[in-house]
Formats: sequence, structure tokens, C-alpha cells
Amino acid sequence: MITPIGLTKEDYWDNLLKGKSGIRNVEKFKDYASQIAAIVEDFNPEDYMEKRDTKKMDRFTHFALAAASMALSDASLDLNKVKDRKRVGVIIGSGTGGIGTIETQLEILKEKGPRRVSPFLVPMMIANIASGYISIFYGIQGPNATIVTACASGTHALGEAFRIIKRGDADVMFAGGAEAPLTSVAFAGFSAMRAMSTRNSEPEKASRPFDLHRDGFIIGEGAGVLILETLENALARKANIYGEIAGYGMSGDAYHLTTPDPQGEGAYLCMKRALEDASLPPESVDYINAHGTSTQYNDRIETLAIKRLFGEHAYKLAISSTKSMIGHLLGAAGGVEMAATLLSIKKGIIPPTINYEYEDPDCDLFYVPNKPCEKLIGVAISNSFGFGGTNACLLVKAFNGSIA
Repeated sequence: MITPIGLTKEDYWDNLLKGKSGIRNVEKFKDYASQIAAIVEDFNPEDYMEKRDTKKMDRFTHFALAAASMALSDASLDLNKVKDRKRVGVIIGSGTGGIGTIETQLEILKEKGPRRVSPFLVPMMIANIASGYISIFYGIQGPNATIVTACASGTHALGEAFRIIKRGDADVMFAGGAEAPLTSVAFAGFSAMRAMSTRNSEPEKASRPFDLHRDGFIIGEGAGVLILETLENALARKANIYGEIAGYGMSGDAYHLTTPDPQGEGAYLCMKRALEDASLPPESVDYINAHGTSTQYNDRIETLAIKRLFGEHAYKLAISSTKSMIGHLLGAAGGVEMAATLLSIKKGIIPPTINYEYEDPDCDLFYVPNKPCEKLIGVAISNSFGFGGTNACLLVKAFNGSIA
């Protein structure tokens, strides 16, 4: 994990349970409508790679490689002992790729001319370069791809990695998302859309999913990478198993570029399909890590979709949005949120939705307000929805020592 509230899995988890916010005022955005963001602080890419390599990469690739390195260590996976690295692959999602590099090099082009543009511009900016670098660094030759589906990128990456393993094309996959979108042009664009919170005087209270007075999301940066593998592999090397991915659903709203379908059809369909993929009834689900962006539309419509699918069981679910603390990491959101979901299962405690102060009549479910909730979780889902009406849902189960 590389997040605005921690550069390791342990710090990230501890700060989630403490309800710590990573959202701050940003001096360089003081003239914008929204002047706050969730920033990764004290990150040094040279802790994970050679200095000469860092200069050839965008910040989102630094994050991806660092998270991949930590995931490999946490999984206690020794690639030198893997019989066939052609059976190891990688899919890292990203919504904006190397947007920081594009912005920097465009300024150089305008001020100094085309001859001064970096020869590394193209490989630094393309979204698939994070997956490429992980493959190169670790000498893995299995499936190598990138998902670019806006805010659903990380969850789609995990879902597609799951399917690659399930159909027998790989035994091990690095999967997740990485994003570094805190640039002037991205901020200007999102501000122009009026999508981001303008609660600039109270940045730590700005992200308030499902709260009546929510006024927009808070953009953030970071990465979350997980190691997925076959059960046979994991058991053979006595891996620490966090959970089992059992279902994956995806859908399209077919409605609007940036606004979700008013009836929540897309969100409903992707959750329904994840349940069907896992052959489980709605009543089996204990926890939902919500997309929960803190926008008026998303939170109301996601709640509507949950109530439509789960019926009366919706009122028995624990639902929380970790975006209340880390902001919206766009294409990286799915990776860090799946990590939180799996840790909730493993540890029997659910991170809160902080800043939940005023109940919205349209959002009347249990959102784990302000304090963690102890709960035995057998089945959980994690939602991610993106611009363009793209939706993804992953269903995970507690691992009980065998796969039914």
C-alpha cells in the first residue's frame, strides 16, 4: 500500500481504524475552486529502486513498483523458486497514467521547443508502463496488461487477474492500481466539472460519504497491489491467505458520461453479477466496501442499488467508505479498497466512514459511522464505479481452509 495515510499495509490499516484523514490544503491549488487533496507524503522511490531508474518514470509508476515490491514481500513469494515465470503475470490499472509527465513536458515544449522534450516522455506517460516495469523488474513473462476504466480501473484489474488465473493462463498475478493525478490540469478539469469538494476551510472533514452535507469527492494519489494465486500454489508454500476471490461482476450504465444511472441499474447489475459468479445469495453478504465518493449523486444511487439488490437484508449490512479518510484514488482506489476489505475479513473489524454527522433520508443504511465496527465477516464485496458508466464489483470470502 502507498496511501495518503500510510506507506505500508500496517500503517494504512492502523490509521483507517483510527479514523485518520489524509486530506490537506494544497498551496499550489490555492486559486482553484477546490484547494484540497489527499497527498502521499514522505515517499522516497529510491527506497524501492535505483535512483537512475526513478528518473525514467512518472510518479504513478514509482507508486506501482513500490506497492508491488511490498506485496511480494508480504506474500513471502520467492520468485527465484518459481518453476516457470511464464506462469506469473501482472495487471495494474490506472485512470490517468503519467499525466504529471505530460503536463511537465508540455511546459518544456512551449518554453524551450521540441528538441528539449524528454526522450522518455512516451514511456513515462503511457498507462501500461507500470505493468511493464513490474514485468521487467521481476522477469515475469506471463500475461501483461493494463486496465484503463477511470475509477474502476483497479477493481477491473483485480477481476481480470482473477479470471486469468481461473481459466488457467497463469498461476500467480500481481494486480491492483496506481495513480498520481495531483496536477494542475487534472485539478482544473475536475474543478470545472464541480465534482470536487470545496470545503477548503475544513479539509479533514471534506470527504463525508453518505452524509447529508457532502459536496463532492477529494482527489488523491497512491497505489494498491495484491498478489493473487491459485490455491494449490498458496497452500504448497504455506502462504498467509487473506481471503478467496469468489465472484466478479462488471456492467455499463449506458446513461451519461459522468453521472450514474438514476435508478442505479449499473451498480445493481455489477453487484448482482458478482453474486451470480460466486453462486451466492444476497443474504450471504456481511460487508460492503462502498464506492462511496462523497458526491450527492453517487452515494444516493449506490444506496438505492444496494437496497434494490439486497432488499430487507440491506439494513443488516455493514457498509463503509474508506474514501472518507484517503480521498478518491481514482484508478488506484480498487486496489487499496480491496486490501481494506480483505483485512476487515481477516481481522474481524470494519473501518469507519468518518465525518458522518447528518443523516440523509435517501442514505438510510448502516455506514459504520465514525468508529470501527467489530464484525465476523464471511462474505464481502467491494464496489468501484467510473466515468463513462463503467462499473466493477468483486466478491471475496473468508478462507476456511478449503475451496467448496
